[in-house]
Amino acid sequence: MLPMDQEIFSPTIFENGEHLFEQRVDLNRNLGYAVLEGLATAKQRELLVDRTLEKRRVFSSRKLLAAALIFSQYLRREVSESRVGIVLTPGIGATIANIATIFADKVPVNLNFTAPREATMTSIKKAGVKTVLSAGPFQERFPDFPWPDRTIHIDKVMKSISKGQFLSLMMRCMWASVERLAELYNIPQKGGHREAALLFTSGSSGEPKGVVLTHRNILANIAQIESIGLIPQETRIFGCLPLFHSFGFTVTLWYPMVQGVHLVTVPSPLEFKKNARVIREEDVTLFLGTPTFFRGYFKHADPKDLDSLKYVVAGAEKTPEGFHEKWMERFSSLYLEGYGLTETTPVVSVNLPPFQLGSVMVPRMRKGSVGLLFPGMAARTLHPETKEVNPLNKTGLLQLRGPNVFPGYLDSPELNAEVLKEGWFLTGDLGRLDDDGFLYIEGRLSRFSKIGGEMVPHGTIEQAIVAILGLEEEEGMPCMVTAQSSTTKGEELILLTACDVDMEFLQGELKRCGFPNLWIPRKMKRVPEIPALASGKLDLQACQALAAD
Repeated sequence: MLPMDQEIFSPTIFENGEHLFEQRVDLNRNLGYAVLEGLATAKQRELLVDRTLEKRRVFSSRKLLAAALIFSQYLRREVSESRVGIVLTPGIGATIANIATIFADKVPVNLNFTAPREATMTSIKKAGVKTVLSAGPFQERFPDFPWPDRTIHIDKVMKSISKGQFLSLMMRCMWASVERLAELYNIPQKGGHREAALLFTSGSSGEPKGVVLTHRNILANIAQIESIGLIPQETRIFGCLPLFHSFGFTVTLWYPMVQGVHLVTVPSPLEFKKNARVIREEDVTLFLGTPTFFRGYFKHADPKDLDSLKYVVAGAEKTPEGFHEKWMERFSSLYLEGYGLTETTPVVSVNLPPFQLGSVMVPRMRKGSVGLLFPGMAARTLHPETKEVNPLNKTGLLQLRGPNVFPGYLDSPELNAEVLKEGWFLTGDLGRLDDDGFLYIEGRLSRFSKIGGEMVPHGTIEQAIVAILGLEEEEGMPCMVTAQSSTTKGEELILLTACDVDMEFLQGELKRCGFPNLWIPRKMKRVPEIPALASGKLDLQACQALAAD
């Protein structure tokens, strides 16, 4: 970054930028109308390539639009409730289901089919979902999912559409104006602060919470992503994140549909060999994921398979120390770390590749940071105990405000009063900003222990252990630090590990690295694997249960 006056990044200036971005008239549009416009005007001959099956299925923007319009009319006739559940992996089925639900002026609720049955049942009940969209083969694969009596198989419905009807609609999509199509299919132009989608948090540290996202929230995050220039029109995005994951929901579903950017989908982020082959065959240039998912490519991917990638963007969890360098040494793509939350729709910041300014290359990434705040966002930090506003460069509880910040959790007035005050969202993360406006996340407050009056960060200890034991390239999380209450010190640290560890050796190495005694785990528990959620995050509830067992 070029040297800048610290005053430029004062809280007041951040808030001014946020206020100006809020005035954009395009944020008042309806998401369905924005998608209609994006698909109707897209120049991509191939907008979506579905690689779920061995057979390569290709969909132009017109074909995708026609399919979504047809299915939206079916939903208007057959489904009376406002929220519609969707249980599908990334691909053509999930894409049509989500677009058609929005076109029908209903709210898609993409449900986590990997979550415990009880958690899913809670989500369905909270959302008032009575109808779920899925596919026959998919439902057979998940017999333990609490399928409602009204489960519509989108594959069956679409097969019932005659070829003549479909071709006629494709021709109409080719010649009719966006305004005329919106009029014919009752797609509203204004959405604004109305609910557009409902996602449930992964429940890593508690019962899943319903995150209400408005049309304005989603369109704002799309506009923010577009404004930084990371995804130009010629990008070929790899969509493997589940659509109940906010990163996948906004960036690999709505962004390419609104912006007309080429999308390649596969059903799972964990099929490393297959995914690497698809990346090579489809000439993918942008891969979005989590460090946990990226880790599997070290063992299962030939670096040549990933040659087409320009960037990988990591979010949802903190990237371990040294992981960026290892990725870029092994593969040819630039590793960019960002930060986001379901409640911020989700992306807040991201490191960016350098750009040429005259004869100077301007760096836009900083080691250890999660990048510059997006346009239109304001940030501040609070003292963890007093809740007083800190100077920006002092670590504290991170608060965010902007058009992509959600209006609140579903039917949770008490919780909303705790985390939302005058538009400021209390993230639960500890962070700070440097003098150039780069954001640094130190970890979740829930992943710190108070030991002997000192705040002890679990994540920092985990990174050191992984480096000491040379576990950086292991699949999944090789170890994690949790805590239990202690009568003498408040809490005591426990190391859960999925591999054999010589604790005496490890403790000695941590001391040699300069870790104070309070930061060194004294107890260890060997477990078959470290529990993780489908999003790639640690399952903190399950980890704490293992430690207590």
